[in-house]
Amino acid sequence: MSQDIPRTQKVAIVETSGSKVHIKDAHPVKSASELAADECLIKMICTGVCHTDLHAALGDWPVKPMTPLIGGHEGVGVIVAIGENTARSPVKVGQRVGIKWIADVCRDCEQCRKGYEQTCEHVKLSGYTVDGTFSQYCVSYVHTVTPIPDDLDSFEAASILCAGLTVYRALKYSETSPGDWVVIPGAGGGLGHLAIQYAKYMGRRVIAIDGGEEKRKLCAELGADYWIDYTESKDIVGDIKKATDGKGAHASIVTTASSSGYSQAIEYLRENGRLMAVGLPGKATLDASIFFTVFKSITIHGSYVGNRQDAIEAVDIAASGGVKCHYQKLHLTDIAKVFEDMTTGKIAGRIVLDCN
Repeated sequence: MSQDIPRTQKVAIVETSGSKVHIKDAHPVKSASELAADECLIKMICTGVCHTDLHAALGDWPVKPMTPLIGGHEGVGVIVAIGENTARSPVKVGQRVGIKWIADVCRDCEQCRKGYEQTCEHVKLSGYTVDGTFSQYCVSYVHTVTPIPDDLDSFEAASILCAGLTVYRALKYSETSPGDWVVIPGAGGGLGHLAIQYAKYMGRRVIAIDGGEEKRKLCAELGADYWIDYTESKDIVGDIKKATDGKGAHASIVTTASSSGYSQAIEYLRENGRLMAVGLPGKATLDASIFFTVFKSITIHGSYVGNRQDAIEAVDIAASGGVKCHYQKLHLTDIAKVFEDMTTGKIAGRIVLDCN
């Protein structure tokens, strides 16, 4: 089952860790006959750009990516071929689907059986351990791609597949209730602006932390109940206590990739508060008071993307209009400039690249 497939394509590739990303115009495309069972070839429409993609290019995480590497893991496209010996495929040629950070899992190890597919013993990671979505064609896997509802625009859907999924799962497992206060450090960024919306959709009250007027306006538009500019506040903990009647927040969803977003969380969380660690600084450590972590019964919970069901739920909420990704549309050839702006913190919301 396949459609016409070219032999070569345009990709954005990093040859070695730390080298500059560049566009390669004649990179091979896997043919339909070369696809293994359960593999599918997707003609890309668009791809989001995540801070993880920058870390992959830099190679600055403890777990190193493959090289050469075609990055990207927030892609939407149309299936043009499925491996010949694939049995019981849940998707079909011509269907629009999304590619996520979790490219494929074994579905048989202990972690998969318990629903923790993101920590599968044999996980494949898009744009990290296998080539990703910064391309015109991408090989993925029929059992892990996410069907995109007809009423959800491809460019809207792209960042929901990673940023949206990640913050949705963190909120889902934060053990908060409607009316509870949730602090979101990095609220004006790619993950943070979606976290505000999912939190409001779930009935939580939001304290947004970020810097600058542009991000303040974005957070306000998205429904944040309280704003703190970390570049101006002299007492972030005090500001949070003030907003919450002196008791502190019920949870913190740390979406920033800076260690500073974690440093004061134990102080501003109320008793039985939940610190949901989402943002991934390359080398930072979490410095938390053991005494107050125990004394206040604080839970520190590492929340790492989500499983296939979480992805379907996150996408369905976006399709219903409950969440809207604020993005800037650029082209695949703009990727180097996007990485530069991401490094200097200039990007508000999300960047989505047209792959055509």
